[in-house]
Amino acid sequence: MKTDTIRIGIAGYGNLGRGVLAALAHNPDMRLAGVFTRRDPARLSLPDPAIPVWPLDQAQAHQGEIDVMILCGGSRQDLPKQGPLLAQWFNTIDSYDNHAHIPDYFQAMDQVAQAHGTVSILSVGWDPGLFSIQRLMGEAVLPAGATYTFWGKGLSQGHSDAIRRIPGVQAGVQYTLPVQAAVDQVRSGRQPQLSTRQKHTRECFVVAEAGADTEAIRQAIVTMPDYFADYDTTVHFVTADTLVQDHAGMPHGGFVIRSGQTAAHENQVIEFSLKLDSNPAFTASVLVAYARAAWRLRQAGDKGARTVLDVAPGLISPKSPATLRKELV
Repeated sequence: MKTDTIRIGIAGYGNLGRGVLAALAHNPDMRLAGVFTRRDPARLSLPDPAIPVWPLDQAQAHQGEIDVMILCGGSRQDLPKQGPLLAQWFNTIDSYDNHAHIPDYFQAMDQVAQAHGTVSILSVGWDPGLFSIQRLMGEAVLPAGATYTFWGKGLSQGHSDAIRRIPGVQAGVQYTLPVQAAVDQVRSGRQPQLSTRQKHTRECFVVAEAGADTEAIRQAIVTMPDYFADYDTTVHFVTADTLVQDHAGMPHGGFVIRSGQTAAHENQVIEFSLKLDSNPAFTASVLVAYARAAWRLRQAGDKGARTVLDVAPGLISPKSPATLRKELV
């Protein structure tokens, strides 16, 4: 049944869930219907105590109260289970970001959403997400060329979590930094072939537990497959106070560059960039915009899984198609 205001549910209330709550304040066509948590709901502290908080394992009971459920769990352990489960009962949005496994995750979500008549837009954020759109645009407009994606300087939540799981580590964060020389080559239109190590470096700030072997920790970090082994990685050991004082924020960003030719000796460069004070807050804002698209698609009778590449840009805007044509075209 169509409602004038899109009723949003938040599944998981960590950094991303808090960002979604904040983003909803800037979207008057939406309202927060409730938060779902694996924690004790009575112990969850929200800005407004009137916001309903329900156990995540009782989500099905609230099926008629939520138009779109925004999934704020992690990609490694939460979303592969929570996504297909919740897609049985709700239209969903998530930020699944394990690039190598997105096709498998899409298939799992599409199977459930098709069977239960829901819409699930997955891998929504800035990368994957907005950067995915820019890569597609660049390749389509400049088919003769090369695409480059650079991340940072920014704090990587997944890599930071990997550091914290190393024995002897009390706390830690990791920053991804683009190599400026590589960026300059790409922007020049030269289309260099760059290895992973040539494009980015990694910098870690670690608080070691008392008595821990710092050299063993360093080696565990720099040799970690899939995370650090393919990069030049620097590890700094700092105090807990320094970590809190200097590394409490979650900035990030990056840029997508497409370098190509339209004719002999005609070099064309397309660049899209982001500079973010808060990675989770920005990701949450993208999730909320695509929640609008999910609800519109479902109202039109669509079902199944989608990525941002399958969603018309106008669907994420609160403005009407006529207004968009007048103001933005």
